[in-house]
Amino acid sequence: MARPRTDLPPATALRALADGEGRLAVRVTPGAKVEGIEIADGRVLVKVRAKPEDGKATAAVIALVAEALGVAPSKVDMLRGLTSREKLFRIPPEA
Repeated sequence: MARPRTDLPPATALRALADGEGRLAVRVTPGAKVEGIEIADGRVLVKVRAKPEDGKATAAVIALVAEALGVAPSKVDMLRGLTSREKLFRIPPEA
């Protein structure tokens, strides 16, 4: 059975929530049934299927945020929250 398409917001909506230095705060839900990024009440909520074991969920979050922004995962830098549900990333400026 094929996986459902991942629900991603437009890159401009995500970039609008980043601060002046390109920092984007996200709240992560690991072990979710479906993957996706949601913007609710000015917050970015990321759901990933990966379990929070050995950094698998964090890697999945980075890959999903990068996909939503249309950049390579190596361009998304984690600043804070390696083992936390609250994470802070630096995202690249719009090209």
